[in-house]
Amino acid sequence: CTNPITPELRAIDAINPYDRCFEEAVAGGVTTCVTGPGSANVIGGQFVAIKTYGDSVENMVLRFPVAVKAAFGENPKRVYNGKNQTPSTRMATAALMRKALIEAQEYNEKLEKGKADPEKMPERNLGKEILARVIRRELPLKIHAHRADDILTAIRICREFKLRYTLDHCTEGYLITDKLKEALSEDCEGIIVGPLLTDRSKIELKNLSFKAPKVLEQAGIEYAMMTDHPVTPEQYLPICTAIAVREGASEEGALKAITINAAKITGIADRVGSIEVGKDADIAVFSGHPFDFRSRCVLTLVNGKVAHEEH
Repeated sequence: CTNPITPELRAIDAINPYDRCFEEAVAGGVTTCVTGPGSANVIGGQFVAIKTYGDSVENMVLRFPVAVKAAFGENPKRVYNGKNQTPSTRMATAALMRKALIEAQEYNEKLEKGKADPEKMPERNLGKEILARVIRRELPLKIHAHRADDILTAIRICREFKLRYTLDHCTEGYLITDKLKEALSEDCEGIIVGPLLTDRSKIELKNLSFKAPKVLEQAGIEYAMMTDHPVTPEQYLPICTAIAVREGASEEGALKAITINAAKITGIADRVGSIEVGKDADIAVFSGHPFDFRSRCVLTLVNGKVAHEEH
């Protein structure tokens, strides 16, 4: 990490389709994932929705880009404090975010002027170009935030710039459900919870709880669940969901959290997330209840093709 603002980075340039994680995912019944740069940078780059089966990124991509990654909290300030660079505080993270968004607004204004007068077209800047799409609401910000105050800072900035966004991890979101509901009634497009099957590896995870899905559901908030692979390998998504059910979430709500809700929140529900005419034929068949840890995925179809089969 040499620059905290890197919206020009593209997930598709870093994916190895021959990584064993894809084989393990499809064997676990996971047919689609949304992946991208991590949370070391304030703005990290572009996310992609990708199938877990294929021999090249080009024939695995479902949609690109689907979002631009942003991060609040411990990660950016820890990384850059160690380099004696900004941001080393939460205030600096928010300030850098605003600065980048303002520059994207200005770049977008120049683009509009350039359409009318080619001599006024600005020099191409890949980072500002992608952030201009965020400013135009063509793409959402995919925001990493754990602590309640970081979640609220993210909401504050997105309101300020009238951005579309999702709240990812949202570890303490269950403590501020009223604020989440208010955000969801505006431009927040969804809450993605997780990883929950992990250690409290940093102070901002002290309120990590498998009861979060139940609390969100009882508050009337639809949510999705993530494993944050490789923090928790993605093939264990059904196990994470099963534990959430054990802790009070409904089976139906939990199933939606890893199927249709996840697809809606990430903007790909026209292709995946449910079995409907016209959608991709992505189907996982289990030997028993998918939330029973003893069940095995015996058949996985991706785009109607057998991607995994147990004999």
